[in-house]
Amino acid sequence: MNGVHDIGGIDGFGVVERDTDEPVFHEPWERRVFGMSLTGAGTPPKSLDARRHELERLDPIQYLSSSYYERWLARMDAALIEAGILTRDEILRRMQEFAEDPDRPMPRREDPARADDIANAVRTGRPTARRVRHKPRFGIGDKIVTRNLNPHGHTRLPRYVRGKRAVIVAHHGAHVFPDTNAHGLGENPQYLYTVRIAGRELWGDGAEPNESVLIDLWESYFEKEKAGTAAKTSGSARKQIPQKVAVQRAKLRKRAVTSRRPLAAAFVSIPPGPALGSGKPKSGKAKASRGRSSITGRRSGKPMRSRK
Repeated sequence: MNGVHDIGGIDGFGVVERDTDEPVFHEPWERRVFGMSLTGAGTPPKSLDARRHELERLDPIQYLSSSYYERWLARMDAALIEAGILTRDEILRRMQEFAEDPDRPMPRREDPARADDIANAVRTGRPTARRVRHKPRFGIGDKIVTRNLNPHGHTRLPRYVRGKRAVIVAHHGAHVFPDTNAHGLGENPQYLYTVRIAGRELWGDGAEPNESVLIDLWESYFEKEKAGTAAKTSGSARKQIPQKVAVQRAKLRKRAVTSRRPLAAAFVSIPPGPALGSGKPKSGKAKASRGRSSITGRRSGKPMRSRK
């Protein structure tokens, strides 16, 4: 879904702190939260996709101000409340009890069978590959265009790669489709591909010429690029705008000479720069120019590179 969790291509989050000897867990409580998440923390079993969607639904301010495992803990709290297992007041009261008595013994539950099941899941994982009868629609080397979607639910199609040209470089068979699996609507397996998107397709002319991004996408996330057409990049869009302005100004210049109108009056409805506005005439003279409307354009909206 569209939300604060999808920060790909967004700038302004500060310097990425890199720890060469970073531990698996920074604090003992993080290890405990990880274990609680594996057990389900008392909530009904859910898929990984459903748990990811729970994280996406956290309050934006809480999400951005929390550490990695703080988000996991907040997700479990919300899941317990949503399932009707605990109330917010019960959770807060329990927290207060341990804050007042840090040496209070933690409750334990012995369940060797459950522990073995979790250990096996960690070692082997939970494969999402599936078999489907229909053949894939695309092959390695195919040129495609990603779809410009704005879903209300879970998706694995990041915003910064939507509406971009790409080339398929690998095929991984069919896998569980996260967009439906996250909402309990079935696995609906689809073919999964790795595509390569040029850096300048994503970031515009400021990107390195040989830079590219590889991303895994499900089949319904894109369509084949039509012959003779191409998705607009921010760089090409910027080039087209001044060209349109130049053509329109040339036409107005010719009209002004023919009608002996001052050039300033002829150009009144043409913005001075390549960034165009609504195109609505701003004076009576421009409005009365034989029904001609000024050209319109949009800012290119160049995606910002992420430093996360």
